[in-house]
Amino acid sequence: MHRLAALMLALWCSAAGAECRLALVLAVDVSSSVDDAEHALQRRGLAAALTDADVAAAILGGPGPVALAIFEWSGRYQQKMLQDWVTLESEGDLAAVASRVLGAPRSFTEYPTAIGYALGYAAGLLQRAPACARQVVDVSGDGITNEGFRPQLAYAYFPFAGVTVNGLVVTGDDDRVVPYYQQEVLHGPLAFLEQARGFEGFRAAMTRKLYRETLELVLGRAEGAE
Repeated sequence: MHRLAALMLALWCSAAGAECRLALVLAVDVSSSVDDAEHALQRRGLAAALTDADVAAAILGGPGPVALAIFEWSGRYQQKMLQDWVTLESEGDLAAVASRVLGAPRSFTEYPTAIGYALGYAAGLLQRAPACARQVVDVSGDGITNEGFRPQLAYAYFPFAGVTVNGLVVTGDDDRVVPYYQQEVLHGPLAFLEQARGFEGFRAAMTRKLYRETLELVLGRAEGAE
């Protein structure tokens, strides 16, 4: 049903043209709090979410393509690209990104959690992103900042005007993580938070998040159409 709704709304809005509608950065936590088994669940969950039928329909069925970049982050200077900017125009593009996510070695294992630095890195990626109508950063993680500057300082000193930052928190290890993301990480228009119950719930949470943030652009245009 979700897939049918996405396709119908896409057809309704197709007159809007083929301009890129979304530049999306996925920032994935690989700090020391994420063990190898949890990291494997996270990688498989992300790949599965990218190739989910409803998510694919929401990404590919809208008025204009989605551009995607993915990196893993941990401490102050530990950020590594998994997928540089790619324009998603087919199911084959999504499958290729998922394959790259599954095949890449883990970036880091023994570093702390520096969300402010991860946001600064994401801001740099957005500066060289394809020209798109909207820019969104997704930060996923299971803990709060314990190294470097706060996310709010990143928003003050990096170019985040007009950028939305959504969150995906993995609950179970730190009771502070949900309120921290709500107060410190979420930023900009239409920002929202998804929660995964442990890393076993990462796939479902990432699927919900990708579907919502790629489809809501279509819904927003459809609601305003006359």
